[in-house]
Amino acid sequence: MGSRGGRDPGFLEPSYAVAGFAAPAELSGRLGETAGDGDVVAAACGYWARRGLETGPERVLLAPGGGALLLALLAARGGDILVPRPCAAWWLPQARLLGRAAHPVPTPAEYGGVPDPYALMETVRRVLREGGDPRVLVLGVVDDPTGTVPEPEAVDAALEAAAGCGLTVVVDESLRDTPHSPHHPLVLSPARAHPDDVVVLTDLAGALLPADWPLALARFPATPAGLALRARTADALTVAGARPAGPLRAPAAHALAEPPELRARARAIARAHGLVARAAHARATAAGAFALPPRAGRSLLVDLGPVREALAARGVLDAVDLEADLGARLPFPVHGGHRFGDPLPALRVRVPTAGLLGPSPAAREPALTSPDPLALPDPRRALSMFEAVLRDLAATEPPHAPGTGHRQDGTGTATHAGRDSRGTGTGTDAGTGTGTGTGGRTVEGAE
Repeated sequence: MGSRGGRDPGFLEPSYAVAGFAAPAELSGRLGETAGDGDVVAAACGYWARRGLETGPERVLLAPGGGALLLALLAARGGDILVPRPCAAWWLPQARLLGRAAHPVPTPAEYGGVPDPYALMETVRRVLREGGDPRVLVLGVVDDPTGTVPEPEAVDAALEAAAGCGLTVVVDESLRDTPHSPHHPLVLSPARAHPDDVVVLTDLAGALLPADWPLALARFPATPAGLALRARTADALTVAGARPAGPLRAPAAHALAEPPELRARARAIARAHGLVARAAHARATAAGAFALPPRAGRSLLVDLGPVREALAARGVLDAVDLEADLGARLPFPVHGGHRFGDPLPALRVRVPTAGLLGPSPAAREPALTSPDPLALPDPRRALSMFEAVLRDLAATEPPHAPGTGHRQDGTGTATHAGRDSRGTGTGTDAGTGTGTGTGGRTVEGAE
C-alpha cells in the first residue's frame, strides 16, 4: 500500500499509458537506450528549475525508490528521527531497519504533514532528557494519509523550530504535483524559502512513473554540510548496491521533462482522484465519522472515533479490528491508522481513492478521462457501498451475529479527549514504529 514496494496504484496507469508502452525495456528502446544517470540528473535539474529551485547536478542523487533513498539518508545522518503523527507509512520502516527510534509529533488541527512547532520543540527536549539523539525531521508538503496540504506558514514555522533544534529536515515532495483542483494554489517547496536547511526527496513511482517502476531523487542543500551529507548518502547507496535499473533511466528522463501529454494526463488523473475523494469525505461525515477535507494526493483518513461505542458493541475495539472489519466488507483494502504512526486504540483508517475509482487499472481508465467520473458505474457503486458500510458500523444496534475475527472481551478500549479522536494531542512515543494496544497485541507498521 503506502510504501515504496506495494504502494497504491499510481497516477499514470496503466503502465505508462501516456506513451502507450507496456514495459520499461520497450519504453527505453523507443526513447533511446543510451540514457544514463547523467541524463536523469539533468532532467531532474530542469524539473526543479521549473518549480523555482535552481539545482546543479552535484546536488542530486538517484536511488531505486524512495524507501532506499530515505534509508541511505537516515543511515548517513545518524540519530533518531521525528515524524508528524500520522505520517506516510513508508517512512517508519526505514528507522526500524536501522534500529533508530521514531518519535511522533502532533500536527495542527487543520492538516497533517507537518508537526506543530511548539510540540516539535517539546518533543525534542523530552527526547534529549530521556537520553535520545534527535537529528532528522521528516515531513510532507502533501500529507499521506489525510490528503491535506499544510499551509506555507505552518511549514515555515515547523522548519524554523527544526532549525532551532539543530535538526536536518527531509521534505517528501512525492505528491506535490497532485492538487485535486487547478484552482487551488500550487504546492510550493519549502526549499525555496529555506534553501540551506532542506533535503528534498521525490519518489517518481506513482507520480511520474508507474507505481512498480522504482526510482527516486534527492536534492541536497548547496552548503558544505549539505554536500557532505549527499556524499555520505551516496556511499550508503553504493555499499548497498542500490542503483536505479538501467531500463528505467530513459523513461525517468522523459517523464521529468514533463511533455505536454504527460502533464495533461496527470492533471486529469488528479482531478478524478479529487472528485472521488471529496465524495468519499462527504459520505463519511454524513455517516457520523470525522475526516479532514482532502485537497491533494490519493487518500483520505477516516476517523470513526465519534461512533466508538457502536463499534465496541460489534467487537471493533482498535485500528486492527477496524481494518479487518472494513477490509472484509469493502471491495478494496483500507489500512488502519496504526500503520501511519497513530496509537493503536485510535479508530482511524486510510481510504485509497484508487479503490473507489475502480477495481483495476483497466476499470479505472474510463473514470480518469470522463467529465463526470462519479456518474460511472464503478465509482458510483464503490461510493454507495462505502457509505452503506460506514452507516452500518455506526448504527447503535449491534448485529445479531457478530463477524468473526473480532475480540468480544471488552479489552483494548480507550477514550480520547479533544477536538476529535485523532489523538494528535498526545505525547505518546511511537518508538520504532510499532503500536501496542491495551489488549496486549503488538502490530508492526506498514511497509
